[in-house]
Amino acid sequence: MVKVVVLGAGAMGLAAAHRAAVLGHDVDLVEADRVAGGMAAHFDFGGLSIERFYHFLCRSDEPTFALMRELGIADRIRWAPASMGYYTGGGLHPWGGAVSLLRFPALSFIDKLRTGLQMFQATRAASFDPIEHLTAREWLERGSGKAAYHVLWERLMELKFHEFADQVSASWMATRVRRMGRSRGAGGGTELGYIEGGSQALVDALVQAFTRLGGRLHLATGARRVQVSAGKVTGVETAQGVIAADAVVSTVPAPLVPLLVPDLPEDHKQRYAAIRNIGVACIVLKLKRPVSPHFWVNVAEAGIDIPGFIEFSNLRPMGVPIVYVPYYMPTAHPKWQWPDSELIAEAYGALRRVNPSLKETDLIAGQASRLRYAQPICEPGFRDRLPPIRTPVGGFMAADTCFYYPEDRGIAESVRYGRMMAEMIGR
Repeated sequence: MVKVVVLGAGAMGLAAAHRAAVLGHDVDLVEADRVAGGMAAHFDFGGLSIERFYHFLCRSDEPTFALMRELGIADRIRWAPASMGYYTGGGLHPWGGAVSLLRFPALSFIDKLRTGLQMFQATRAASFDPIEHLTAREWLERGSGKAAYHVLWERLMELKFHEFADQVSASWMATRVRRMGRSRGAGGGTELGYIEGGSQALVDALVQAFTRLGGRLHLATGARRVQVSAGKVTGVETAQGVIAADAVVSTVPAPLVPLLVPDLPEDHKQRYAAIRNIGVACIVLKLKRPVSPHFWVNVAEAGIDIPGFIEFSNLRPMGVPIVYVPYYMPTAHPKWQWPDSELIAEAYGALRRVNPSLKETDLIAGQASRLRYAQPICEPGFRDRLPPIRTPVGGFMAADTCFYYPEDRGIAESVRYGRMMAEMIGR
């Protein structure tokens, strides 16, 4: 048995702490927030319990399914058709299949064929190593054509990655296409899943299982420093005192690791510090009527400063229309300093552009949640730039969402990496 401290009670930290406890270790889980769950945590939205940041399941998310089977809550997984839309040229168009692509008015017939072929090939690909040296723009322009990139992707990439838009890896983009493309139902259409009761159901089940195994959860307890002696971890300093440890598993954002572990070698600290991130202000709106019939709508329209919106109530029944509008931006961007009310007003204004029948009085409530380290900037060759999970400090391991590369952020990858790090303890 090893005395373990896990830093961060998001999905990865919870999965790591639970697995370490299952393996018989003595585990403390430390979380700076007042609630567990991280990006998967819920909040009370006028009597409705809902995620601060939207989550959905794809058919390939086996780590999540395996964990839910282990926790005895696999019967809470639900699957439903999930259509997509594209708003461009002043109109909302169906998107996501061969028929919708052929009917899409903003591309030539040749560009439609090239786009369809590239998306099909990405969905079937086993590996994206052959395009690892390319940027997403280079890959998409070579496959679908420059005109298709301009119509479909350029505005989206600029609004999500800003000055980094032309630096994003092709492997990262292609992996996103593959994940969605492989989540098909029996009828061939896109089918996505959700957890009955929301992601909070998984968070609660993990916390309960972890504490039943003797694990200790410390909320509102931020880690200040990982103590190191003779090249090995000895404990974690918090505002409430020191928690002794033989092993520490960090799931906090990678740029924070050098601050927590100043005893790391300088070259390792530089590798963590070099990982760049985009922040997100995620707006959740409760409406009197829906915006669209789609779950996901991309917005590529000049004058509308959002890359899209997720009408979550078109996947998971909520009793009222619920729409997420994510504002991705560097934290130095002027809008990061905007009050929540301004972002909510702009987001709803964008939805009214998409659906002009919406009235000002159709907005019931809005909520904003912010995250400084939301989206890593994954350049070509990104994996080679990452520091190793097992660090030169004995007993200290660290990973965050950027380690999922080329996979994007998601609960399945969080679970996979959390359990993997727990199984590395003591080896």
